[in-house]
Formats: sequence, C-alpha cells, structure tokens
Amino acid sequence: MSMKDFGYRLGEFWADFSKEKSGLIGLGILLLSVIVVLMEPVFLPYKDVNGNWRDITYWEDNPPAAPPAWTNLFAREKSAITARLDKPVITEEEDPELGMVRIYSFKYPYHYDKSPLDIILRAKGSGMLFMNLSLERPDGNTIFLGQVYQSDLNDDQVRFAVDTDASSAVYEFIRGHASEDAIANSDSSTIKPTNILFAKIGEDMLSARNALKGDYYYRVKVPMSLLENEENKISDLKLVVTGRVSGVLGTDTAKRDLYSGIVAGLKWALFIGLVTSVISVLIGVMYGIISAYFGGFTDTFMSFIFEIFVSIPVLPVLIVLSAIFKPSIWIIIAALIVFSWVGPVKTVRSMALQIKEETYIEAAKALGSGKWRIILKHMAPLLLPYSFANMALSVPGTIVFEASLSLLGLGDPTIITWGQILHDAQSSGATLNGLWWWIVPPGLFIAIMGMTFAFLGFAMDKILHPKLRTR
Repeated sequence: MSMKDFGYRLGEFWADFSKEKSGLIGLGILLLSVIVVLMEPVFLPYKDVNGNWRDITYWEDNPPAAPPAWTNLFAREKSAITARLDKPVITEEEDPELGMVRIYSFKYPYHYDKSPLDIILRAKGSGMLFMNLSLERPDGNTIFLGQVYQSDLNDDQVRFAVDTDASSAVYEFIRGHASEDAIANSDSSTIKPTNILFAKIGEDMLSARNALKGDYYYRVKVPMSLLENEENKISDLKLVVTGRVSGVLGTDTAKRDLYSGIVAGLKWALFIGLVTSVISVLIGVMYGIISAYFGGFTDTFMSFIFEIFVSIPVLPVLIVLSAIFKPSIWIIIAALIVFSWVGPVKTVRSMALQIKEETYIEAAKALGSGKWRIILKHMAPLLLPYSFANMALSVPGTIVFEASLSLLGLGDPTIITWGQILHDAQSSGATLNGLWWWIVPPGLFIAIMGMTFAFLGFAMDKILHPKLRTR
C-alpha cells in the first residue's frame, strides 16, 4: 500500500470516527492521559514520588490522613492548608545577644479557624551550624521557639519541628499568659504547640483557642561570625506549614500525597493495558488465521488448545502465580498475555475461513505463493483492522485484573498502581475510618480509564463492522 492510499484510507476512517461522539470523548481522555504521562514532572508536586512512595521519611512533613484542601469550601470552620515556603527574605542586623546576625524571614499569612498541625524548618548545613528560631505573631508578641546547634555536618539535612522540638518553649509562653487554674488543670504533654501559637492571648487560651488571624513571621537567626568561616554553610532553607487539609486529593495514614500517587500510577495503567492488549490480540489474530487456513488436524489441534485456555479461570491462576513467584509487573503482564490471547480467536477464525475461499487467494496459490506469504501478505492485512476494536475493548479488563491483584496484595511493590493504593486503603481501614478520599479517586480513575477504551472500542466496532452501523 502506497503512502497516498494509506493517507486516503486514514482520512476515510477519521471521517467515520469523527461522527461517533463516544469515540471522540474516549480519544480526548486518552490524549489528555498521554500528555499527563509525557509531562509527568510538571503535574507532580513531589518530583521523586516514583522512587520514594514507600519511603516514610520522604513524606514525614505531611499531615496524616488529611482531607483534600478543597473540602474547606464546604466546611463551616476553615482548616489551615499545607503550605511550603522556600523563598525567605534575607536581612542582616545587630542582635543584643548574638551580635551581627543574618536573618531568614518566612512570612505566613494565617486566615483560618483551625491551626496547622506543625511548622517544620528544613535546611542543609556544612561544618558547624547554629540557629536561633522565633515566631512573630500579628499581635506583636515574639515567641522564642528554640535553638539548633550541630557540628561536623557535610551537606546534611537539618530539621526542626515545632510540634516536638518547641513544646517546652511554647509551654513557657503559656505560663506567662494563661491563668494559674488553667495551667494547673492542663497536662503539658497533651498541649499541641501550634494550637497555642495561632490562638489569641487570654487567661482561657488553653480552652478557648480563638484563632489569631494575620501575618506570622518565622525568623531564623544565624551569627555572622559563624558564616565568616568558609567551612560553615547553610542553604536550601524551607518552611513547611503542615495543615489539617492538604493537596488536591489529600493524604493517607502514611502521609503520602494521594494526588501524586494517582498521577504516577497513570503511566502504569496505560502501559499494562496497552502492552497486554496489543500483544495478546495480535497473537489471537494470527492464531485464528493459521488455524483456519491450514485446517484439518492442525485446525482440530489448535481448537483443542484454544478450548483448554478459554476454560481456565484467569484470576485464580494469576493469584497463584503471584503467590509462587516474586511479584513483578513483567510476570503479571506475561501471565495476562498467556490467558488473554483467546479473545479474538473464534471471530478471526470464522472470518479467515471465508477469506481463504476468495478468488484472489486461489489466484495467489496458482501463482506459486507459499502458505505463509498468503497468510501474512493477503489474509492478515484484511483481518488486522478488525482487531483494533478488540484491542481497545480488552484494555479495561487488563487494568481491572492488575488492580484486583494489587488489591489482594499480590501486585508489584516497586511501582505505584491504583490497585496498590486501594490495597493500602483496605489494609488501613480507610472505609471504617471515613477516609473516602483514599478510596474514591483510584476507583474512579480505574473506571474512567476503562470507560475511555470502551468508548474507543465501541466506535471502532461500528466503523470496522458495517453490520453494526446504525446510520
């Protein structure tokens, strides 16, 4: 077929396809999915999510089991949203205790009813590092949070969390403002520092906790005498305000960002679905053609093999294989191909039986064409277009099979899939604890991806099988 003929037939196909609304919807969702996969780093708020999904330390700054940030729209009392501040204002001034200091100031506008869960300072340090940390409130009060002193650093991470490292300093602030009765009736170990830092001052501040809204300034003071030594360095200062709501799709109990997991799992859903369906359908098509063309004992034997495979329950076998072998995405794909190729065999075989009786096939035989040349040159090109719909329609089943295995804990733990997210939700009791944002998104995306290929398959079925056309 020349390029001109190919272009003409492609144009004809597109003219028919563009009339199918469901096909256009499916194609639009598929193209959007491909764009997201190709530009994954742009859409991911956590760039290293693929290699750190199961690394607890990577997510330690996030809140556990936090609802999505947009749920604030439906809440009477607004909760603080997780924020990351990485551009401090740097100034230098004289400090009465430390002398000349360099000050890194982070501005955090607080306009919520419920305080953040934590405030975490992160930095990289080399040599010796000393930092004096404080928080300036909108009411003019400055609360000393603590000091960080570390030596023998080699570009190491330094972390200071208010919730754990500033609890004693915050309690001293309470002693200076709350009533003695309130302090006596409270347990310092149960007081959450951020509840006090973002509350109005008063004798009943331990119980009332009225939000003090306005601009807060988190200041980091580093003595200039320390920085004058070239061996002592501080860089990459970041402030993480851990909110009660977080991200587009919230977090799970391991503090992982679920939106990042959904985006990272998209490529595996497409890869598993497309690779498995394309290979299995091509095998099934060629199997059906060969069975029909050779006939006789070959057809009988191949039909017997087909009946064996078509009668085997797929999911139980996949569960056994995943339990015997080390869970791997390649083993899962191979197993799905082994049991999925039977889908198009019967239809293709019946069509091939008709085609092999055509006059041009007899002419090819008379001209001396070999059996494999006739199969590959004359029969396969006619039957392959009819397999495209089969490919599209088999993708949803493949995605669901992988999700089912992962949901049972038999998926590949080295990658992120939507099924594994659902498995983690199930094992952590997300349903019983009302963590709907951990369950609904992955299930919804599995359904949308299945619907996408179903739409494409139905549209191509109507175009490539004239008897199914309704117009």
